Amino acid sequence: MNDSVRLDVWLDIACLFKTRSEAKRACEGGKVEVNGDRAKPNRSLRDGDRVRISRGQGRVQDVIVRILIDQHVRKTEAGALYDDVTPKPTPQEIEAMRIDRAYRAAARSAGTPDRRRRREIRRFKEGD
Repeated sequence: MNDSVRLDVWLDIACLFKTRSEAKRACEGGKVEVNGDRAKPNRSLRDGDRVRISRGQGRVQDVIVRILIDQHVRKTEAGALYDDVTPKPTPQEIEAMRIDRAYRAAARSAGTPDRRRRREIRRFKEGD
């Protein structure tokens, strides 16, 4: 264990982002705050720091750092590195997310068919 770890490295190890470069882009874009201040990717993170991550559609994830490590662990063990203190979504927020998901699915299906869909259309037209 270390006294401090780079923010982007820890965000990747804690599985809060898929890759370190994705965590770095989020930090550079102002989507990550540490103890209320916008954080750069090379900021040193310490035990007990409060990290706030802005997610899509106005959602925010709050975590408190518990353990600092600089080597990857299993995803199942990564949850032990922090305490998630994000408030539960309200029923209105849940409904808004459901509507948004339905809208995105409808918008995605309206475009050009993908390979699988083209095959289905071809089979239907040929009568197989």
